[in-house]
Amino acid sequence: MDVKRGRNIVKAIPNIFRTLAICVWLGIPVSAAADDPPFLTFAVGAFDLVQDNDQAAELRAEYRHDKKIWIFKPFIGFMGTTDSAIYGYGGFLLDLFFGKRFVLTPSLAAGYYDKGDGLDLGHELEFRSSLELSYRFEDRTRLGVSFYHLSNASIGDNNPGTEVLSIVYSLPLGTGS
Repeated sequence: MDVKRGRNIVKAIPNIFRTLAICVWLGIPVSAAADDPPFLTFAVGAFDLVQDNDQAAELRAEYRHDKKIWIFKPFIGFMGTTDSAIYGYGGFLLDLFFGKRFVLTPSLAAGYYDKGDGLDLGHELEFRSSLELSYRFEDRTRLGVSFYHLSNASIGDNNPGTEVLSIVYSLPLGTGS
């Protein structure tokens, strides 16, 4: 009985691999814009949205490069709040295209944070992890929503962290590479 069962498992292996390959193929985002240009991105949102210890409005501008380092694009940015907090940062992002119109952009960044009259995040060095979902128009402009977490990754004595939810508009600069 065990030998027969073993043969059935061996016979099923090609079907398992074929099914797995189809699932992977269907799950891979389509690169609809491998030649996307650099972007100037603007955002407005709610700073300290989740914990609501010191909520403020957030304004942000980023330059997103068109050149890739492997699959990642470098970017730099500056964020300020209505409580005079500022954050200058740089990092890497990845544009994942779903069809021609939808773009999911995860990113990681590190930078300098000054609390101003706002939320004390426990250290000047802060790390940002972000997820953005945008709609890509025919002229390559993008309109979307982003959510990010800002934290010192416990390098300071205090690490309250904060979350930000923003509306994002990306303006293409040029025609792409």
